[in-house]
Amino acid sequence: MFLAIDVGNTDIVFGIHSGSGWRCQFRIPTHYSTRSADYEVRVRTLFLENDLKISDITRVGISSVVPGETGLIRSLVTELFLLEPFVVGPEIYPMLGLGIASPREIGTDLVCNAVYAWETYRQNSVVVDFGTALTFTVVSEARIVGVNIVPGIKTALRSLFANTAQLPEVPLEMPASAIGKDTVHAIQAGILWGYVGLVKEQLFQIQKEVGPCKVLATGGLSSVLKPLHELFEEVDINLTLNGLKIIGDTLYN
Repeated sequence: MFLAIDVGNTDIVFGIHSGSGWRCQFRIPTHYSTRSADYEVRVRTLFLENDLKISDITRVGISSVVPGETGLIRSLVTELFLLEPFVVGPEIYPMLGLGIASPREIGTDLVCNAVYAWETYRQNSVVVDFGTALTFTVVSEARIVGVNIVPGIKTALRSLFANTAQLPEVPLEMPASAIGKDTVHAIQAGILWGYVGLVKEQLFQIQKEVGPCKVLATGGLSSVLKPLHELFEEVDINLTLNGLKIIGDTLYN
């Protein structure tokens, strides 16, 4: 089985692929510990809970946008699974069949997203990733031509709560009306409908420059902005893991 590990700013996602699909996945908070041994105990427990054996894993790939965690997770893999993982980065980009502008700056999760989009559709694509940051990765003619980045929805909300005295935290639910009738609905309408407009304008401006695109969505909050779903060819929370799996298949084959 293939173990995909996506180290993000909020969570570390572990996905186990059986060959026919994702058998299971689980999350550990990023910065869970400063010791790989603590991660090992947690992963062993999660494997037991999911009826998996450590020996089931034969290949491991890592994508990490948190440099301080990369070494810890790599040590976890070598010590627990007795395997040497591949780590997505500039050293392997030439093998992916996808040109990359600014290869030492782009987040490796965005590379995974782009690889999935290109290998799946072979058309101009935009991958919208609703994470800690909201990103738009633009793929055209077998090349990542650029990325746009704005604060993610939760990041914007946290900033609002942290810098105001009387505004409460609110659930991330699309309100029925675009006009707030009380404080909770006012925040929901302002943030969520505001982000609907933001995403639409980003996609409009991007496609003015590169032409029509397949638009894909991923990230933990990709399901929240339902009015956008008619614009998306695909909404898949596993899209980054799928890209990491494709990269693994490319490298191992």
